[in-house]
Amino acid sequence: MTNPRTTNPRTTNPRTTTSRTTAPRMATLLGRMRGAAQRFGVDVTRYPDPAAYASQLVRLLAEFEVDLVLDAGAHAGRYAGGLRRAGYGGRMVSFEPLDGPRRRLERAAAQDDAWSVLPYALGDESGPAVLNVAGDDGAASSVLPMLPRHREAHPRSAYVDRQPVEMRRLDELWEQVVAPGERVFLRLDVRGYESRVLRGAGEYTGDVTGLQLQTSFVPDYADGPLFAEALDLAQSSLGLSLKSLVPGAADPRSGELLQCGLVLLRP
Repeated sequence: MTNPRTTNPRTTNPRTTTSRTTAPRMATLLGRMRGAAQRFGVDVTRYPDPAAYASQLVRLLAEFEVDLVLDAGAHAGRYAGGLRRAGYGGRMVSFEPLDGPRRRLERAAAQDDAWSVLPYALGDESGPAVLNVAGDDGAASSVLPMLPRHREAHPRSAYVDRQPVEMRRLDELWEQVVAPGERVFLRLDVRGYESRVLRGAGEYTGDVTGLQLQTSFVPDYADGPLFAEALDLAQSSLGLSLKSLVPGAADPRSGELLQCGLVLLRP
């Protein structure tokens, strides 16, 4: 039996070969992203530790006096829970329409008096809708069709089911979830539905202090906005300024970065 500690280091290892091939591509793309972000006065690092990033975000929320986080597409509550562990003490309202993840979300929020859960998908119209359920425990679920580029890069996220859900416009819920004077940070993990959720906020978009959304460099959901469109929407239409940019999912075959997160706040 070969002892891995004594294997000849000159022997070709397919994994090593692959990583040597993809690493330069990833480094080049990351360098371009970092250069672009630095022109806006922000920096981006490679695959930051989630806990460290949550701490950075909590500092931004404190700087801009945010006291309410609306978390759309909250799944099982990992994002909101991370904010709490990093020291955010304000209110949180999580929206999650999928039954399984929402039950875990409700358990996570049960002991937190400042964290509430609503069972809705957010969009630009109210009424019944059908959510395509992704095979990765529902994390990549969307109302929109998933495109082949996404399925090929992450086969586990392919749709495996469909679930009827209730969709609501945010402007119809605003007075129910936002108290007068609260400074709102809206986080969207809605898989291509970002522009529709923002349209559904109607006149209240001007009351949004900050926004976090996941955006893509390649088409992954039908009609979903790509990076440039999402950034222009947040900056030009909503008047927000980019404060942080975080690398997201990459194609494991090539190392190509497919998604990133944008954090924008109102000056």
